[in-house]
Amino acid sequence: MARSKAPPPASERRAQHRREQDDKWRTALTCIAPNKILVRGYPLDEMMGRLTFGEAIYLLLMGEVASPGIGSLMEAILVSFIDHGATPPSTLAARNTASTGASLRACVAAGVLGFGKYHGGDIESCMLFLDTGLDMVRKGMSYREAADAIIATSLQSEEGIPGFGHRFHTRDPRAARLFQMALELEMEGEHVQMIRAVEMAITESDQTGTPLPVNIDGAIAAVCGDLGIPPAMANALFIISRVPGIAAQAREEFERHRPMRQIDPKDHVYDGPSQRRLPERRK
Repeated sequence: MARSKAPPPASERRAQHRREQDDKWRTALTCIAPNKILVRGYPLDEMMGRLTFGEAIYLLLMGEVASPGIGSLMEAILVSFIDHGATPPSTLAARNTASTGASLRACVAAGVLGFGKYHGGDIESCMLFLDTGLDMVRKGMSYREAADAIIATSLQSEEGIPGFGHRFHTRDPRAARLFQMALELEMEGEHVQMIRAVEMAITESDQTGTPLPVNIDGAIAAVCGDLGIPPAMANALFIISRVPGIAAQAREEFERHRPMRQIDPKDHVYDGPSQRRLPERRK
């Protein structure tokens, strides 16, 4: 009768296990095991009800649980972009797709594909713009000198000054509120200081010829810069936050309008509720 082969020694088994591990690609985001889901090491079921959506997004993107101040700003950023009416290109893409009878997921996908360099991409551009100014400050320039320099460079290009001006608002209420929250939560930093210097330089020199208030893209760029969120991830926040608005716009198109209509964004009229106050929070 043949003798059974002795198992390899423990050291050899460990070496074999290491070789098998080295052959696998790696991720540090989410671990899935039977009856267990860990996001950055935290059980997902424990996150439910304890972390807000904004805090969970921050954890996934940045790897750590947000402080209360960061969590509040993340929530504000996500709300600030949730919808902007019937005129944005992403909204029109979703509504046009809805008018064909396509599924809601196709409409949302069309809306997301409607984002680009000039719609949803300004956050990243503004963060790079502010970082250029901050590099100058670290080399000895004052904030005002750095602001004048990066403004002059931007005005020489066709792109203009990222994070400033709006096709509709002369004062973007979303930007004002986000800056107010950053101040109240003591989360202002060098990026907010830099964009304030740029805003003051624009106002005092009037190099552009037209009012250029900080828009919500610029406010988010400054706040995200101070929170340490990379530019590409800050752009991702815009996409995440706008998806509910795109879905709502597509659904309304299904329910209220005839198929295959020609959609002129200038020809719409708002017939929803008039301005009202939010209800008091329950204690």
